[in-house]
Amino acid sequence: MRNPKPKEWLASELSQQYIADYKPFNFVDGEGVRNSLYVSGCPFACEGCFNAAAQNFHYGKPFTQELEDQLIADTAHDYVQGITFLGGEPFLNTQVCLKVIDRVRSEFGDSKDIWSWSGYTFEELLLDSDDKLEMLRKIDILVDGRFELTQKNLMLQFRGSANQRIIDVKKSLAQGEVVIWEKLHDSEQAFEQIKKSALI
Repeated sequence: MRNPKPKEWLASELSQQYIADYKPFNFVDGEGVRNSLYVSGCPFACEGCFNAAAQNFHYGKPFTQELEDQLIADTAHDYVQGITFLGGEPFLNTQVCLKVIDRVRSEFGDSKDIWSWSGYTFEELLLDSDDKLEMLRKIDILVDGRFELTQKNLMLQFRGSANQRIIDVKKSLAQGEVVIWEKLHDSEQAFEQIKKSALI
C-alpha cells in the first residue's frame, strides 16, 4: 500500500478517463437502488484489493457521452436513489466524476444522492488538490480510507475493513469534523441486538 503526500497524485497527470465497468440498478454499492460507475486507475495498491484489475489507468474503455447519457437515463427512474463512484480511485478521475456529478445535479437537483468510495481519507482530501476538494464538496456520502487486509471484516456495512468510515460529507463540512452516516448498521451490531432480544 502507498501513502501519498498532499497533491502528490493528480488526476490531471494520471487519469486516462477510462471506465472499468458500469453497473446499473444494483443494491450493494450504497443505500437503495443505485447506478455505479467504476473508474479506472488507482495507485494505492492495497493488498487484497477486490478490484485489482481496475488499478490500471488504461483498464476498460474510455468514458463517452453515450455512457454519460445512459447513466442519466437510468438514474431518472423513480426507484433509483442515486449514483455511486468506485474504482479504481474516483478522486484521481475527477475529470469524469465531476462531469457526471454536475450533470446529475443539473438534471435532478438533490433528489438523487451521490456516494463515492476512496482510498483517501476525508482529512487527506481536505488538504489535497482543488479538484478533489470540489468533488468532495459535491457528494453526499464518502466511504473513505485504504483497504486494510489485517482489518478485513465481511460483516461491515458497505466497506471491507474496519478502518474505513461511511461519512456524511455535508454534515462533516458544516460541523468541521467527521460525522458518521446516521444509518450505519454493521451486521455485528445487528447480531448483538438479536442476542440481547433473545435473552429478554
